[in-house]
Amino acid sequence: MTAPRLLAVGPGHAAVLAALHGRCFDDAWDEAALARLLALPTTFGFVAGVRPPRGFVLATAAGGDAEILTLCTDPAARRRGLGRRLMAAALAHLAAHGGGRLFLEVAADNGAARALYAGLGFDAVGRRRDYYGPGRDALVLARPASAGLLHP
Repeated sequence: MTAPRLLAVGPGHAAVLAALHGRCFDDAWDEAALARLLALPTTFGFVAGVRPPRGFVLATAAGGDAEILTLCTDPAARRRGLGRRLMAAALAHLAAHGGGRLFLEVAADNGAARALYAGLGFDAVGRRRDYYGPGRDALVLARPASAGLLHP
């Protein structure tokens, strides 16, 4: 199976992204919420494949830095490097636009995601107690956009 092509996302992708987000998260974002995010000039992201989408990443830029809002891959397409490709695309976009650091939150108990981000050079810079509910902390991770630039 060939790797799906990565495309920049826009408001027209809201419906397919919402469907995929629903397959990935219990507290998924609906089409209207994603359409609002995608309409903002500070939001950027990439989708792998469109019909059907296999994964996507959304980020928002502010003050020269950016934050990952969500990263998801279709459960049937996991552990094939897609999350890494999507994150590399977000980092490359930020670096190309003069961005500084990329931040994200990850559940402290999400070993698979933590391993992905560690492999991408993210370091823990903070902790948010009970961010995902009682007893479920989030780690705040960051890395410079241009440090060891990756290729999607």
